[in-house]
Amino acid sequence: MRDTNKLGELLKTRREALGLTQRELAQKIGVEASHIAFIESGRRKPSLKLVARIADTLGVDRQELLVLAHPEAKALLAEPQFETSRKTAPSWQRFIKDHALLARYHVTKRELQALSSSVCWGPCFQPKSFSLF
Repeated sequence: MRDTNKLGELLKTRREALGLTQRELAQKIGVEASHIAFIESGRRKPSLKLVARIADTLGVDRQELLVLAHPEAKALLAEPQFETSRKTAPSWQRFIKDHALLARYHVTKRELQALSSSVCWGPCFQPKSFSLF
């Protein structure tokens, strides 16, 4: 195994931790044992469908396995970067930069993204004027 074959190392470690042979894992996910050996040795990359089956069988995060198998997918999975526009209100800019406040209320990046698009709608003076539908 090559040092750069993190996918193969992860698969082998998880498979062995679960007490599975290459043949047993192959049967569970519907491929030949030689295919598992090729993936673990770094000679093949699993297909997208196979990544999901392997992740589910071995109890590994699907995104983590996808990025290890297909590093080019990392750009597609990356969280969007929020750019502060000069046209946004100073209060919004202070809000998104207040990391302590965001952490206190567990505001996620996706929630910030949704909120940032609603900022463009203008001020909301009543709860009924704030609608996402």
